[in-house]
Amino acid sequence: MNGDGCDAIDIPENAFATGRSYGPGWACERGFVEVGGATCEAIQVPENAFLRSSGFDWECERGYRKDRNACVAIVLPDNAHLTNDPTGSGWACGRGFTAEGGTCVSITVPENAYLTNAEHGAQWACERGYVKIDGRCDPLAVPANAFLAPDSYGPGWQCERGFKPVDDMCVAIDLPANAHLDRSGNRWRCDRGFQLTRGECVLGR
Repeated sequence: MNGDGCDAIDIPENAFATGRSYGPGWACERGFVEVGGATCEAIQVPENAFLRSSGFDWECERGYRKDRNACVAIVLPDNAHLTNDPTGSGWACGRGFTAEGGTCVSITVPENAYLTNAEHGAQWACERGYVKIDGRCDPLAVPANAFLAPDSYGPGWQCERGFKPVDDMCVAIDLPANAHLDRSGNRWRCDRGFQLTRGECVLGR
């Protein structure tokens, strides 16, 4: 619209009318980019690359990585495989290996340990019943009246029902009158109708 009339939209080559009432009224076709708000220039797709589905940018083919305005071949070290990550090196080490100085070196897993397969953090962890000490896995010392805990955190063991942890031991719980063990079995609470007062369970008021 121009006052009381309608002016024709000057649509540049390789563009199409959008039909919108805002903006220039046109947009570049797929594979072209707007330049200076007046023309549509072809996107220069380098060798070993393809136009993205959006049509506004390009991406390197598998086995190549972007280096400025070109796609260079990815050199795979031994024991590595290609990744779909367009950033970074474009490769990752296989299971049992870790990246170091552009190569994949073998991960030394001590006895009684296993690979974690984690991309970051610890490369190996001790098996259940063992604890990591100075790069090795030593047997876990489980005190009397305790058992190996299923959780991977904490001391690695848990007191049996009716016992509570004190330092590195499990001591019997001295259950006062009118009290019972809670769900964990390692603590106690007063029975209903009683309240804790100075370590004893007394009738509530």
